[in-house]
Order: sequence, then structure tokens, then C-alpha cells
Amino acid sequence: MGRFGIQPAAGSPREVVDGILVVNKPPGMTSRAVVDRVAAMMPGTKVGHAGTLDPLASGVLVVCAGPSTRLVEVVQQLPKSYRTGIRLGARSDTLDAEGRIEPEANPPVPSRGAVDQAVGLLVGEVVQVPPAYSAVKVQGRRAYDLARAGRTVELTGRRVRIDRIAVLRYNWPHLELEIDCGSGTYIRSIARDLGEALGCGGLVETLTRSRIGPFTIDQAVDLVELSTESLPRSLRSPLDALADWPRLALDPGQVAAITAGQRLGSGAFGPAGIPQGWVALLGPDGRLVALAESNPSQGWIQPRKVFGG
Repeated sequence: MGRFGIQPAAGSPREVVDGILVVNKPPGMTSRAVVDRVAAMMPGTKVGHAGTLDPLASGVLVVCAGPSTRLVEVVQQLPKSYRTGIRLGARSDTLDAEGRIEPEANPPVPSRGAVDQAVGLLVGEVVQVPPAYSAVKVQGRRAYDLARAGRTVELTGRRVRIDRIAVLRYNWPHLELEIDCGSGTYIRSIARDLGEALGCGGLVETLTRSRIGPFTIDQAVDLVELSTESLPRSLRSPLDALADWPRLALDPGQVAAITAGQRLGSGAFGPAGIPQGWVALLGPDGRLVALAESNPSQGWIQPRKVFGG
């Protein structure tokens, strides 16, 4: 039995699937369809994805299985990298090539210098308005449901972090960018805002997510290569999603207390004490037991997400 993958459930002959699968989502397929296909290979196992990709997009989709589904929110907050092809001189109601495209009549053709300047203004902590065709909720309903029903969708801007935008190629009207950004950033909104700044409009033609945190596209598996037999070999440890988290090792007694939801005192960890903030708690076998919040000044560590003993 490995530290992750398929493991016997305690007190039962049934096997439990637990781990992270990094999939290279093909274009033309929804993220939900990817999850459904993976779930069909492990019946009875809870499966979810961390970070939706539009049907037009391809690239890294992190799928969590079993107890590792409790890491979905953690993975969603990891930084991401994209490569996108933008068409200038046109607009779209969906902000991409799958929507109703309206070419701009006699658009201005920006110089490379103007493109570089406009790109630079989009980097940093910025307020970004999500696309009308997005999963953002408006009065309890998804924005894309309202937009498809012909309703006018007015979304408020929200603060996002864009760390880097590199211009890889510019040959009017085609522009290729590489983007590093934080959670909640819409690449379609970047294309729209860039096009408006240049006075010619813009939309996403192609989009590939190349990275989520430590998970890169060269590590991702293609769906066609997955089967019920091969899938366990492709699962990664849930700890891979916590590469930057401090870790604490527990003894069997502490594992029992943590899995029961009990708070531990910092004195239980010896003179080294506990770090401030979030920490990953590991059992004697090195497996992830829980995510916990620790407070050295008050001398406690409290489990928040428990994965088992």
C-alpha cells in the first residue's frame, strides 16, 4: 500500500481512492465532462475539480479524488499561468471566439509600443470586471444563465492580482501573451480590457493553462491515456498541493485527537513549537491527516479540515 492512491479502508475490504490527478483538458470539452469521465473510472468515489476551464480552453485541470476533494479550495487559490492568443479589432459577447463576434469597422492598428504600454497597465493589483458569461453569481443565479436568457448582466469589478504579462508575438490582428496571475483572474477580461485600451476591441481566440501552483502541463495526463487500470498510477499525493505549507508530524495519540476535532496545545510539539498560521499535519506514516490553524502566542493548534487517521 502506498502513501496515496488506492488504499484499503479501515475495517472494510472496500478500497478508497485518494489523491490528485493533473489532467490536460482538451479544447471543446467542459471541465465538468472531464470530472464525469474520471469519476466513471472510480465508481463510488467523490471527485471534483479545482478551477474551471472554459470549453474553448485547454491545459491543466486539477482533479481531486476521495478525501483529497477537501483540498479543492486550497488548489483554487494557487497562482496560475496561461498562454493565450488574442484577436484584436473585434469584440464578442462572451469575450472569446465561441461567442457572437462583431468585427470593428476600420479599427486603429496599434504599434508594438502601444501594445506593450497597454499590457503594462494591466499588471499588478487591478480591479477587473468578470465576463457576463461567467460562473459569478448574481442574486443567487449564475451570470451565464442570465446572459443566455437574454438578461442584461451588470457585474461589479473585483480586485485581482496579475503578476506578469509577456508579449510573445504580435502580428496584427493576432497577439500572443503569457500571463501569470492570482486566483479569480479572467483571461477573457484581460483580452477585453486590452482591446478597449487600444481602441480596437479584443477577444480570446485560444487559451491554454500551463500551470496551477506546482502542477504544470508537462506533468499532466491526457484523458485518452487514462483507464480504470492506469488511473491509480497517475494519482499524486495530496501533499503535492501543499508544497509551500509548513508541516508538523503527529504521534498516534495526537492523530486520534486531531481526527476527533480536538485542539492540541503547542507544548505537545516540544521546544521547536508551532508555526503561525496554516499548517499541514502528518501522521507517523507520512500521510496527510489534517489542515490546521495554529496560534503560537496563544499556544494552540486547531484542525480545520480533517482527512483521516
